[in-house]
Amino acid sequence: MIAEIIPEAYDAVGKKVFRPFDRRRGPHPSFPMGRYVSQPLSIRCQNLTDVRSFLLQCKGVSDEEQFGKPEYWQPPDQFEHSKKGDCDDFALWTWRQLLSMGYDARFIGGKKGRYGIGHAWVEYFRDNKWFLLDPTLRLIGERLPRLSTLAYRPELSVVWDGEKLSYYAHKTPQYHLGFKRFLSLAPEWLVLWGWFWIRNFWKLPRLFWRLLRRFLSGFRWMARSPKSGN
Repeated sequence: MIAEIIPEAYDAVGKKVFRPFDRRRGPHPSFPMGRYVSQPLSIRCQNLTDVRSFLLQCKGVSDEEQFGKPEYWQPPDQFEHSKKGDCDDFALWTWRQLLSMGYDARFIGGKKGRYGIGHAWVEYFRDNKWFLLDPTLRLIGERLPRLSTLAYRPELSVVWDGEKLSYYAHKTPQYHLGFKRFLSLAPEWLVLWGWFWIRNFWKLPRLFWRLLRRFLSGFRWMARSPKSGN
């Protein structure tokens, strides 16, 4: 869930901007951003372990499934009652908890993975280091290897200092992971994922079955669909 950011590969600070959300070009909050930091929460976590314990009780679902909308940012006070949502709902609630614990934390919107899928997560600064916290990876464990942060590309961050909101735009650094650097980071990646699958190997048949059912369902749908031009 939490990984130390590789500074050369990730623009953690960004540049301050004044018009952060463009409704025509990307995701935007369903309410004014002040709504996400103003309402009191009934759950007060004491540490990051408490944060993960609550998130483990929550279910990931799409906005379409939960609200019948393609995009909906659920306020944190609603999320802790529904205990379900997508990545922005998980991230907004987690951001609020870190702020209440005194962390220098940001809500982040950006892209993740090879295909640049839209995603939301949290950053925080501690002990002169930046850390990435992805609450949707709560099932993996409390700590993630540093190599995992290479999949994240922040585009916009939101900062709340207790009185006002500030916004920052981020760039993607031109970074090439050298072989020696890779060798220094690979062991922690191998240890975490190796240990994860040792503990969860019994889930593999179920995972493969779910993927097979999804594939067969899509295949049957294409077979039933009328051919174009008829």
